[in-house]
Amino acid sequence: MPIYSLLNKLLAENKPAAIATVISGEMAGTKMLVFGGAMAAGGIHPDLDAVISADAWDLLVEGRSEVRTYTAAGVTLDVFLETFPPPLRLVIVGAVHVAIPLHRVAKMLGYHVTVVDARGVLATAERFPLADRLMVEWPDDAMNALGLDSSTSVVVLTHDPKFDIPALLTALNSPARYVGAIGSRSTHRQRMETLLGEGATGEQIARIHAPIGLDIGAQTPAEIAVAIMAEIVANQRGKNTRTIS
Repeated sequence: MPIYSLLNKLLAENKPAAIATVISGEMAGTKMLVFGGAMAAGGIHPDLDAVISADAWDLLVEGRSEVRTYTAAGVTLDVFLETFPPPLRLVIVGAVHVAIPLHRVAKMLGYHVTVVDARGVLATAERFPLADRLMVEWPDDAMNALGLDSSTSVVVLTHDPKFDIPALLTALNSPARYVGAIGSRSTHRQRMETLLGEGATGEQIARIHAPIGLDIGAQTPAEIAVAIMAEIVANQRGKNTRTIS
C-alpha cells in the first residue's frame, strides 16, 4: 500500500504515525512511514531506518515535528520528521448536568468527545448534540472497548460508587493522560479507601484529580465545566495541577 494511503488509513483509525522525508541532496523526497516505533512502509537508508524510526516515535509522543541530520556510510541526510499524533480525546463518564456544558467546551477546544452512561434516558443525542460518540454501557465496558491511551482524558461525573469505582479502576489501569472525579474531599477519601480495597495502588490513586477542576470558585454547571477543561488543558501543557486529598 502506498505510504500516504496507509497514513490516511491509520489516521482514520485514530492511530498515531509519522512520516520521515529526506529534504536535501540526491535522496531528497525519499520517505518512510513510521508506526508503532518501527518502519511500516518505504525506507530511507538501511543503516539509518531504525534510528530514524525511533526518533520519529519519540517526537510523536512529545507531539512535535522537526528536522534532524543523520550520517551513515559517508552519507549525510537532513530528514524532516513529521508527526501525526492521535487526536485529543475526552471520555465523560456520567451524562449529568455538568456533562452537557463540558462536552460543548471540549468540542470548542478540538477534543473528540465520548459520553458514557448506562442510563439511556440521560445519554441521548438531544442532550449531547456535539458528542462524537454516545455509549449506553457500563463505564468499564465502554472504556475497555474504546482503548484509552496517552491522548485520552477521563472525567468521572456520576457521583455514584457503582459507576465511579469501575470507571476509575479502568482509567487508572490505562495510560490515560488525565483522570478526574467529581465529589467533595470527604467523598474522595471514601473513594480512595474503596479503590485500595479493589486493588488499586497508592501511586495509581495519586493520579486522580479530585476535587476535579481548577479552583476558580465555580458553582454553576457551566462554570464547573470551564474549571474541568482548564485543568485538563493545563495538564496537557505540562502544568501539574493534581490535588491529592
